[in-house]
Amino acid sequence: MQIINPATEELITEIQEDTKESVTIKFQQLKAAQDSWQEIPLKSRIDSLKNFSGLLEENKEELAGILTSEVGKPLQQSRNEINGARTRIEWLADNAVKYLSDEYMTNENELKEKISYEPLGIICNISAWNYPYLVGVNVFVPALLGGNAVMYKPSEHATLTGLQIATLLKRAGVPENIFHVAIGGGEIGKLLLELDFDGYFFTGSYETGKFIYEKCAQKMVPVQCELGGKDPLYVADDVSDIRSVAVATADGAFYNNGQSCCAVERIYVHEKIYDEYIERFTEEVSSWKLGLPTEEGIYLGPLARKEQLDILTKQIDDAVQKGASVLTGGHEADRNGYYFQPTVLVNVTHEMSVMKDESFGPVIGIMKVKNDEEAVERMQDTEYGLTASVYSNEQERAEKILRRINAGSGYWNCCDRVSAALPWSGRKHSGFGATLSHAGLRAFVKPKAWHLKG
Repeated sequence: MQIINPATEELITEIQEDTKESVTIKFQQLKAAQDSWQEIPLKSRIDSLKNFSGLLEENKEELAGILTSEVGKPLQQSRNEINGARTRIEWLADNAVKYLSDEYMTNENELKEKISYEPLGIICNISAWNYPYLVGVNVFVPALLGGNAVMYKPSEHATLTGLQIATLLKRAGVPENIFHVAIGGGEIGKLLLELDFDGYFFTGSYETGKFIYEKCAQKMVPVQCELGGKDPLYVADDVSDIRSVAVATADGAFYNNGQSCCAVERIYVHEKIYDEYIERFTEEVSSWKLGLPTEEGIYLGPLARKEQLDILTKQIDDAVQKGASVLTGGHEADRNGYYFQPTVLVNVTHEMSVMKDESFGPVIGIMKVKNDEEAVERMQDTEYGLTASVYSNEQERAEKILRRINAGSGYWNCCDRVSAALPWSGRKHSGFGATLSHAGLRAFVKPKAWHLKG
């Protein structure tokens, strides 16, 4: 398998892919070793994951360089991702005892009733390339804390990072056959679905998530899917600083080149402030530097996947043909690599693909609305349900709107953020199940009821 640098289209290296035989051997090794990991005290498992967090910090520059080389995000954004992963690891590790220890529900006279939390067993973690550290630690860290063994399949676009994760976990104290990496593309992913894992956790597209869910349903084991989104954002007419809101929401739409599960994908602006917002928003986007992600001051590097260039071009062409106007960008950048100019579209409608289908790139459509009611109607018009955002001076107004949106996360005066203390979950085509928070820790264990009398 060839690893290509998306910024230069040069070959970084070649790696031997797994085969059916090799992934089967890895699975058998995980199965044979899992009991021994489960028997290790929770405190020791916590220590190993905290050691892993420390190793991420110690090796941050090298790891960030590897990440940037294979997915194309600017070097500072790679550092930010590793820092964010460490924050999540610390929260999960610090709260593992609270949420994974036995709970006594009744303890009186001769009767004791308690709940214990046992590991699922062998976890299959099919992960994503856009934030390999962040979406990875959402799954494999609580899985390991819960006493599970893990088969981690990084995206073929983030294989080098996946191998670094495995190396550092072992250095941190996770035993040799408790965490294995499956290397390859979609065909290797399909092979994993044929093995008897005790839980499947996937991050990626709706189409692939649906395939995995249908394939694994007959196994009667937990399946969680964190899928895509078409996340809406509404700017109400009472915001006091339109420029700062425009700057913040532009970052929410274009950070990591728009290649974020919870990136802002469509914006609705109250007609009273629409013109000024558009001016400030476009001004901010036009100020960004696009270029080699290893250079200082670069906000936009290349897209991670070449095929996405064509998807974005088709979305923009469709919008323009149906009456949209391009205020900035609109096409690929004239240079080697998978670069696309940040694009702002106005005069958009919901008949256009750019307002209905996931873009996952530096493209945003901005639509004028008359009032809150129209904003809600437009925000609800989607098959997805990951996040929704409202910018307003009034919290009550924002919450009233957000309660009507069927999404897993609601944001008031912020967007495109994740907290380890809160559940990360989608609705409808954005998936199901939860990672992070107490719900994410308990997603990797199964409760056992104990009735103890005597």
